[in-house]
Amino acid sequence: MAWDFSTEPEFEQKLEWMRSFVRERIYPLETLDLDWRSYREVIKPLMEEVKEQGLWAAHLGPEHGGQGFGQVKLGLMHEILGGSDLAPPVFGNNAPDSGNSELIAIAGDPAQWERWGQPLLDGRLYSAFSMTEQGTGSDPRQFTSTAVRDGDEWVINGTKWLVGNAARSDFHIVMVRTDTSEGADPYRTMSMFIVPTDSAGLSMRDIGLMHEPESDGLNHQHSEVFYEDVRVPADHLLGEEGGAFVLAQKRLGPGRIHHCMRWIGVCRRAFDAMCERAVSKSVHGGLLSEKQTIQNWIADSAAAIESARLLTLHAAWTMDRVGASAARTEIAMIKYAGAPVMHEVLDKAIQVHGSLGYSTDMPLEQMYRWSRAARFYDGPDEVHRVTVAKRILRGYEPRDVPTDHIPTRRAAAEKLYPEYASTSSLV
Repeated sequence: MAWDFSTEPEFEQKLEWMRSFVRERIYPLETLDLDWRSYREVIKPLMEEVKEQGLWAAHLGPEHGGQGFGQVKLGLMHEILGGSDLAPPVFGNNAPDSGNSELIAIAGDPAQWERWGQPLLDGRLYSAFSMTEQGTGSDPRQFTSTAVRDGDEWVINGTKWLVGNAARSDFHIVMVRTDTSEGADPYRTMSMFIVPTDSAGLSMRDIGLMHEPESDGLNHQHSEVFYEDVRVPADHLLGEEGGAFVLAQKRLGPGRIHHCMRWIGVCRRAFDAMCERAVSKSVHGGLLSEKQTIQNWIADSAAAIESARLLTLHAAWTMDRVGASAARTEIAMIKYAGAPVMHEVLDKAIQVHGSLGYSTDMPLEQMYRWSRAARFYDGPDEVHRVTVAKRILRGYEPRDVPTDHIPTRRAAAEKLYPEYASTSSLV
């Protein structure tokens, strides 16, 4: 099947506007002494400019106030937004709110969209996606948090780990077990609920991270969340009972495309800094750019970035045409292929800058610390590798004699072309 990633000239003009806007209006925010609330305040006029350009919440369909862009267009946008962690909220396309608004758009009823989805899209509410549990790795079938029906309510108990923006959110979308019976289909045992953050019995503990030890980033903070007999009305069930696995895949599949394209944006910013440094500084009688080691780093980084970019765009293109489920191999592949590229490019950029790159006078050290998480969030790289290998191997059958066994092929060829058969046989 022929493929291409081209977009119309009008969209390329939008991307060019984004490049200038992000570089000139958003990058400067990184240098200011802002906290989360002042950052959210200062970006309000920027958000209006994005809306005027028709680029707000582009992941949603027009019926929900978005643009209905496919994954290729969204990927190209996220490549630009990846240059700064402060850029996605300005475009109404930041985790976890973007994924949660998409979940409510997909699975929510009109009342849920009006109460939670639209205010979330407008930036009047904030949300968290409460899924991961400590000690279960990447296997949600091991989740122990539960929701039990009690009349017109569900009672939720359990603990969730490393929940992004849990303490800053107005509500959580939580994934818990609703069927604990023996022999139940493990992929039909989980459900999702909308849980207001001020619900009785809900408490949180802030967790610092490698790149944000104080858990007070302008865009994200993380918490361990405890649900102790938390009661929510029955109409807070999101989608159907037992449907959480399907919803999670619909949320996480496109999210991985966006993550990986944002990593390309990180790579490009670090790569530009590395090249600028190489042509600016000299050592031992010549510019860094004249040293073969530096040239090798630049050449290898350029090839790695472009390879990861094309692989991700192909996954986005595949998803646009056959859907997330049919593109699982491509989506899993970009996750473990892209994360080490970002890490290596950042590592080389810091090395070229020396002590300056290691200092907080450059953004590279923070980007480097942040990049380490890419190898395990949204599923560890090792799990995605296993997924890809298993899906590929399904297309092969065991054979006692290899398909490419030359003596066997020679015999078949002599039957096909008897006039060219020789009297001697291969040994």
